[in-house]
Amino acid sequence: MTVVVHTRQLTKNYGRREALHHLDLDLHAGEVYGLLGPNGAGKTTAIRLLMDLIRPTRGRIVLFGEDLTTGSVQARQRIGYVPGDLGLYGRLTGEEHLRLLAGLRGHPDLTDARVLAKRLDLDLSRRAGELSKGNRQKLGIVQAFLHRPELVILDEPASGLDPVAQREFHAHLREFAAEGGTALFSSHVLSEVEQVADRVGILLSGSLVVDAKVAALKAKALRALTFDFAEPVSAAVFEAVAGVQEVRSDGTRVHCRVVGPVGELVRAAALFPLVNVTSQEPDLQEIFLDYVEGEDRGR
Repeated sequence: MTVVVHTRQLTKNYGRREALHHLDLDLHAGEVYGLLGPNGAGKTTAIRLLMDLIRPTRGRIVLFGEDLTTGSVQARQRIGYVPGDLGLYGRLTGEEHLRLLAGLRGHPDLTDARVLAKRLDLDLSRRAGELSKGNRQKLGIVQAFLHRPELVILDEPASGLDPVAQREFHAHLREFAAEGGTALFSSHVLSEVEQVADRVGILLSGSLVVDAKVAALKAKALRALTFDFAEPVSAAVFEAVAGVQEVRSDGTRVHCRVVGPVGELVRAAALFPLVNVTSQEPDLQEIFLDYVEGEDRGR
């Protein structure tokens, strides 16, 4: 697979504060990567470094095989970008914005941009100063894909979008990746990352503590199972089962949280008059909160 983004030991300090610590990251063509983290974790710093808006304290960034530390204009021309603090010219219409940016990009064809604007239900005839936050964000998304980039870097791109626009944006992002494009986006909407991303990274206090496929991450997470029995069963029966980390008994109902395969747990339950079993798959929000709460406990 073609490596589009490659960083090694990427670090950014602001005085004595280390905002990003030794980030090692590889993104491949055709991949959508979701970057998660609480406020101040280093997400925006990482994105601004990749966009060459700020320079690293140390470390290396290679985009499309070119070392960004040399200031490669060619690499930047192949990237689309939605900043977290999108700035627009209030008196210009959406169409005028796109024409201006198309001229700067050397890509005068607005056909694709107009198609995406229509898909997102964005009126390009209105001035930016008259647009709602959601519609301003739509214009930011459209301009990022204006010049048919190979890589898009998006900081909270779905912020303010209505559910229909979110759905269309997610579909466009998946289509972009299916055609060989690469996307890196940050989000606080964990369900969004779960739906769209192939792989996810979790930043905590400037360090990348997780870098894994969503499915692999969920497979290692705690899963909640509830067993209903015809008669009361003691929680102690399940506490010694491999992978079980939490057990709570409410008479004929037993609640367990387990990591990994559940076969041994189910076999233990089957030794009693089992009436029903329900399983709740872990979602990305639970996994994320487990990591964040674990860091807080370690402080």
